[in-house]
Amino acid sequence: MTRIRLKGVHRVKKTLANGKVRVYHYAWRGGPLVADKDGRPLSPDEAKFAAAYAKLIDARDAPTGETMRALTALFRSSEDFKTKSPKTRRAYERYLDAIDKKFGAMPLAAVQDPRARGEFKAWRDSMATKPRTADYAWTTLARVLSFAKDRGRISVNVAERGGRLYSADRADKIWQAEDIAKMVAAAPKELQLALMLALWTGQRQGDLLRLTWFAYDGKTIKLKQRKTGARVVIPVGTPLRTVLDAMPRREGNILLNTRGRPWTEDGFRTSWGKAAGAAGIGGLTFHDLRGTAVTRLALAGCTAIQIGAITGHSTRDVEAILDAHYLGGRIELAEQAIAKLEGR
Repeated sequence: MTRIRLKGVHRVKKTLANGKVRVYHYAWRGGPLVADKDGRPLSPDEAKFAAAYAKLIDARDAPTGETMRALTALFRSSEDFKTKSPKTRRAYERYLDAIDKKFGAMPLAAVQDPRARGEFKAWRDSMATKPRTADYAWTTLARVLSFAKDRGRISVNVAERGGRLYSADRADKIWQAEDIAKMVAAAPKELQLALMLALWTGQRQGDLLRLTWFAYDGKTIKLKQRKTGARVVIPVGTPLRTVLDAMPRREGNILLNTRGRPWTEDGFRTSWGKAAGAAGIGGLTFHDLRGTAVTRLALAGCTAIQIGAITGHSTRDVEAILDAHYLGGRIELAEQAIAKLEGR
């Protein structure tokens, strides 16, 4: 197929975790990514590219006036939006398009009217069969209005404190010893290593997938958490150290897939899900290993401050996790408390 050359398209090269170079095309420098309706980046040699590009240009050049569409356009053009990762921008674009479609022509006077909150809530509730989608849509709307208020375009954000339809109660979502044993028996060695790293460090999936050998000095693992920016230094326990020291040292990531390449987050999630299914494990996620690590440390007698030093949680968050989310170890903790009281 003949490659289309469109004036103004901005090309950006990015080296992926697997070493491949990917070229992303933006409608203009600093503009939105040219992608299909699902957020998949398009290239000029694809049939859908021209139509997607034209839509973005039309949206940019269309008169917005004093309407909701002016606020979404303002947000799209902001550094707050443009400095986010491509993945995050694609997620935002989906809901920004939905807002434009439903409320784009709404005058700003109506956007600020208290009665608009009811309209916005009805729109969110129309997606109630998919609570997380509904919450993401509402959060995006609230973010647009918050940004517009901060920039002086509106004086009232009627979408503040909107509440959530989706709630994830992980109170009993702890990996028990038998679950861990079943996963070890069913999973390939690449996933077994990920399991062990999660249990002994309490870190998030993304941070572990990016963990390099440079971060491990034979005694500790040092990393900066991407979500919070917190820097943690984790003393490596003997079981984990034994496994790491037996592995061949090489540059790059510690966790690799079966082809010896760095995992993508989607690839890891898919492989983990298949292994968990083969092991007969349901209702537990990789992220639950983070809470499991907190519980294991608490059962070992660690204080909230000590736990937070390893996992990167604040003391308050550790206490909240143990109190409200990960209650699986309460009987054991109570037994330890009575034993201390008895002087045993």
